[in-house]
Amino acid sequence: MKVWFQDETRFGRISDLRRCWAPFPDRPIVGHQVIREYVYALGAVNPFEGQLRCLIMPWVDAEIMSVFLAYVASQCPGEHILMFLDGAGWHRANELRVPPTIKLSFLPPYSPELNPVEPLWRHMRENYLGNRVFDTLDEVENSVCAALGQLIRQPETVRSIACFDWLNTLSMTSN
Repeated sequence: MKVWFQDETRFGRISDLRRCWAPFPDRPIVGHQVIREYVYALGAVNPFEGQLRCLIMPWVDAEIMSVFLAYVASQCPGEHILMFLDGAGWHRANELRVPPTIKLSFLPPYSPELNPVEPLWRHMRENYLGNRVFDTLDEVENSVCAALGQLIRQPETVRSIACFDWLNTLSMTSN
């Protein structure tokens, strides 16, 4: 059985201001905007192997979560998955369809620090999306896709970000 963690986040046209470097005495100038348009990234990570599975969707609900779970199951043929996730309403909805190869288990409430997907979102915001002004929602989506694509092709980077020390102490392996 493989251990995976799942989470979702939104990326949008509200600027994500980050610290940045500039030579002394220059002060960096960063554009800023507040436009409430978003896309949602759903992600699942196997932190032991650095595997990442993601979808970008216009919103999140039980139907979208069902689509995402089916996608993860299809990307891991023949594997049984124990997937940890938070307690969002669509994770517990009666309408949620869970593939037979996936078993859901819930993290304690209000504990994002336990979910290895959370630092991946921070890494994306810091390294791919921060200090940018997007003219359209399509630009946001393209940037999120490019960032996720790079992370998917770099399993060692994903592993270094997502494989928390406490995960390595578990007696259950990811195999």
